[in-house]
Amino acid sequence: MARVVVVHGIGQEFLGPEQMRRDVVPALRDGVLLAGSPPPAPEDIACAFYGDLFTEPGTRSDDLPPWDEWDVEEGLEAKLLDAWRQAAEEAEDGAGAEDGAEADAAGTRGVIGHVASRALRVERVRAALDALAGTRFFGRVSDRLLVLALRQVRRYLTEPALRTAAQDRVAAAIGPDTRVLVAHSLGSVVAYETLCARPELPVTDLVTLGSPLGLRGIVFDRLTPAPVDGTARRPGGIHRWTNIADRGDVVALPDRLAPRFGAAVSDQRIDNGTRMHDLARYLTAPRTGTAIARGLG
Repeated sequence: MARVVVVHGIGQEFLGPEQMRRDVVPALRDGVLLAGSPPPAPEDIACAFYGDLFTEPGTRSDDLPPWDEWDVEEGLEAKLLDAWRQAAEEAEDGAGAEDGAEADAAGTRGVIGHVASRALRVERVRAALDALAGTRFFGRVSDRLLVLALRQVRRYLTEPALRTAAQDRVAAAIGPDTRVLVAHSLGSVVAYETLCARPELPVTDLVTLGSPLGLRGIVFDRLTPAPVDGTARRPGGIHRWTNIADRGDVVALPDRLAPRFGAAVSDQRIDNGTRMHDLARYLTAPRTGTAIARGLG
């Protein structure tokens, strides 16, 4: 079985595990090599794939429904959209969050989720989508893809059967030789909950990339197991947890996890250029390679 397992994030429902390996394996090996360590063999790297769980059987297609502002659901989806908008605007302004500052979706400016009138709420959603379309992060992302991302996060957090199935995929990819679990975006939530639910898994090192695990009001407060007094449980069996985020990565809200998951989390920042949230960029970063090599050492 593989020594390293990579867990993908949202938007992979039209791919498959072998297509994912095509991009992930060379990127991960390059990252370890650029960090000055011998890279793992290709056969030592596996991909935990769950993207197909978000599609209906027999309906896989690259043609997304014509989603727009009317399709963003009130509540979790609207709050997440608002949190992304605020973070994107701050990144564009060069403001960013101060070191150690928390991102709290309940306190974002647009209060999309609290507007009583549906027409007014939709108007505010449209304004948020338009604002995101003008940012570097989301500038080339269509309404359909944005709504798809919102929907997948909401579905994972609110549909128990899908949540369990995704975690089962991650657990199935982990074998007796697996030591490092690398998880990107929503995949970091799946990986974290999998390790918490199965402390007997042999993983010793968790590497999270562009993770939304600390986002209050949307992700953090819905984790299983539930946080206690504002602090989440550290997964059993994990010796080291490295969290890596591009400061301009709007999904990584907040970009530091130690304040919510304990001082043992090593938060590190990198620069992925214009592709702030891209998995391959994260994997080829020397800091990611260092964290992986440490787990394999």
